[in-house]
Amino acid sequence: MTENKLTHFDDEGKAIMVEVGEKNPTRRMAVARGEVHMEEATLSRILDRGVEKGDVFAVARIAGIMAAKKTPDLIPLCHPLLLTSVAIEFIPHAGEGRVEIEATVKVAGQTGVEMEALTAVSAAALTIYDMCKAVDKAMIIGEIRLMEKHGGKSGSFIRTE
Repeated sequence: MTENKLTHFDDEGKAIMVEVGEKNPTRRMAVARGEVHMEEATLSRILDRGVEKGDVFAVARIAGIMAAKKTPDLIPLCHPLLLTSVAIEFIPHAGEGRVEIEATVKVAGQTGVEMEALTAVSAAALTIYDMCKAVDKAMIIGEIRLMEKHGGKSGSFIRTE
């Protein structure tokens, strides 16, 4: 791992919100993924739209989009951003009892959207859990990670899996 300076601390070690006012706005994009493991019967109910609370993926998609927009309210040192796009996709893995969640977030701004993408995935996963917990309390949320990011001074990052 390369040694990079942590930017959210001043010279005295106090937490700060990074100054981005002098940076030129650029197009930025981040993709995050996570997953929810569940009983196969729970996944079948989701796919058959048999969950009494409603369409699980539709509600989780809205929750993820809302969470991306509210990231600076949840993560203390994040900048409020005018997001240009938030897309949430669900990839069910029948036979494995697993749903992958992918969030893609875009902005034309002075700082990246990695935290917004990670927050979107987290909220979508929590919403799936909330909507299905009556039938499957053993669900596991995990593997939330940044897959790629583009734009800004640090350039691109692409995770290899």
